[in-house]
Amino acid sequence: MTSQSISLLFGVHAHQPVGNFAEVLVDAHLRCYKPFLQVLYRYPDFKFALHFSGWLLDFLFEHYPDDMALLRDMVIRGQVELFSAGETEPVLAVIPNRDRIGQIETFSKKLEKRLGQRPQGAWLTERVWESTVVPALVDCGIRYAIVDDYHFICAGKTKAELNGFFTTEEDARTLDLFPISEMLRYKLPFSPAHEAVAYIESLVENSAINKSVAAIYFDDIEKFGIWPETYQWVYEKGWLEQFIQGVLASSKILPRHYRDYHASEKTRGVIYLPTTSYIEMNEWTLPAEPANAYADLVYQAKSAGWYEHNKSFLRGGIWKNFFSRYPESNWMHKRMLCLSARFAALPEMQRSDVMRQKLYASQANDAYWHGLFGGLYLPHLRRAIYNNIIELEALLDACTPRPAFFIEDTDLDGVEEAYLHNGILQTVVKLDGGASICEFDAYLLKHNFGDTLHRQIEHYYCGIRLDAHDIPRHSDAGIASAHDRINFKHHITPSDLEVDNHAQNLFLDSLNGISLIYQLESHDDCHIRFQSNTDQWQIVKEFELAGNRLLASYSLSGNLMGYLETELNLAMPSCDGPGGCYIKDGTTVLGGFGQFLDLADVTDISLEDSALQGTLTLDASVPVRLCARPHFTVSQSEGGYEKIMQAVKLKLIWPTAARQLIIALEVKKE
Repeated sequence: MTSQSISLLFGVHAHQPVGNFAEVLVDAHLRCYKPFLQVLYRYPDFKFALHFSGWLLDFLFEHYPDDMALLRDMVIRGQVELFSAGETEPVLAVIPNRDRIGQIETFSKKLEKRLGQRPQGAWLTERVWESTVVPALVDCGIRYAIVDDYHFICAGKTKAELNGFFTTEEDARTLDLFPISEMLRYKLPFSPAHEAVAYIESLVENSAINKSVAAIYFDDIEKFGIWPETYQWVYEKGWLEQFIQGVLASSKILPRHYRDYHASEKTRGVIYLPTTSYIEMNEWTLPAEPANAYADLVYQAKSAGWYEHNKSFLRGGIWKNFFSRYPESNWMHKRMLCLSARFAALPEMQRSDVMRQKLYASQANDAYWHGLFGGLYLPHLRRAIYNNIIELEALLDACTPRPAFFIEDTDLDGVEEAYLHNGILQTVVKLDGGASICEFDAYLLKHNFGDTLHRQIEHYYCGIRLDAHDIPRHSDAGIASAHDRINFKHHITPSDLEVDNHAQNLFLDSLNGISLIYQLESHDDCHIRFQSNTDQWQIVKEFELAGNRLLASYSLSGNLMGYLETELNLAMPSCDGPGGCYIKDGTTVLGGFGQFLDLADVTDISLEDSALQGTLTLDASVPVRLCARPHFTVSQSEGGYEKIMQAVKLKLIWPTAARQLIIALEVKKE
């Protein structure tokens, strides 16, 4: 090694969302985690850092103990430095400080127990930085964390300065921060291996200071095998081995651990970072129109050649904007916060490990946001959040029962919600005049039938309208990153991009096509009653919980003509897959949830769902016309643009001549 050398601090982050399909994890292991560990194991001199999220680590230990034995051997021989984080990969900035400490401490102890190493460094989920997370990290024994160099540039630093670590402080705690190189994030593994090695070597010559410089890399391991084309590129064509061999053969590059570099070097000075995340995330958090304006401005800046020197002044939103953008995300988040407060208020001896596990699982980040990777649009990830919320709520109710009826503004939107529950079912009615149900929980199934998503304009709709199918926007040698691709997983039409003008709730009522407006009239522990009236007529609508049945009754009086209609949007886990079907009269299979139905004179229909392991049966006291169709949204992922079924949309229509109607929803577990 020459006197002028550079320390390569190479780290990877491995994560799968809580609730992800088992087959996805199996595929990720086969195409990424297993071959990555096997390649690295053959090069003990190549030191690197690794972070596995807690849930994924448990899965790998259970299903692939041999590969985890390789990892343990690499830890023992000093090749791997382990990094901590929240146990379930929460965004630390959006959970209470008590839960930050609990999450980090839980995971650090797990690493120490399973792999024999207590971490000194921490990975920040989605590199979301707020200074408020510093005390929790430090109180858990974390000495340094990693964020993007972009965070530092936004604080006034130049790229030439970002080859070591800096120190920040909050509430009398100090924490050191390493800046991840954006250039390395885009070069590894997408540029040819020799070019990546040459670039790292060039950082020595371009360094303007005499201190020991570092090339700092820490990014998703999924880029090494799961992203499009990367398995062939990284393993079959040998990119990873070529890169490691090139690094080890270089006289200018020394692979080191973060902990060793941190112990031997001095801080580059104090730094205070703004609240931010990586550049792409800051765009994704913006609503469509501002996001498009932001993208246009960035494009103009790049075209004019002044973007790189001024991008710190072209910032988008912050991660918490997802709660403002998506009411469904905000609702989950505020429900979780309420349960966290209830759990914290319990006497210590009543707080069980199961409760804590459910709380932490409900804080997993993926289902709360949407960009190229976030999973708010994925029903099974939202369902995992609600599974844990509902199960935790039942456990808390067993310790400290809630009133059977209460009203509060849970989601802080200025509109109150009315809760009605009996320990078996729970309905939450939005008191916005529509008298519709925004959450319908079955505690035995741990399922929220109201877990749907409304369609809104997304900034990437512009890319869809370009009709630029399967175009990788990349002209250099190597392969294209997922950020540089325009792919279509499904055929998308203009009608698929139409927006919903209201939330996709249950019991959205209209009279002759005009939405009804209700006032809350009365309530008790089992009923909640609304009325809608004019000088000519009156409609009384009532919700009642009776065991495992939700009863919605309508009473009509006065001069009413035409038809009444109610719409139910129901989250069914099987979506348009083979596990869900409509059944009439208890035996006749009408088709799957992805099909359209238009039936006259219906009094009963059942929705059977193998993934739910239960059945929802709808009974009407008088014959109604029933129209059923799937409700889809369009989203993007690393695989391309896709249509995802969010709910079963049922419309029940009956003539106003029928002055009394009771609709019963009965929930049964298989």
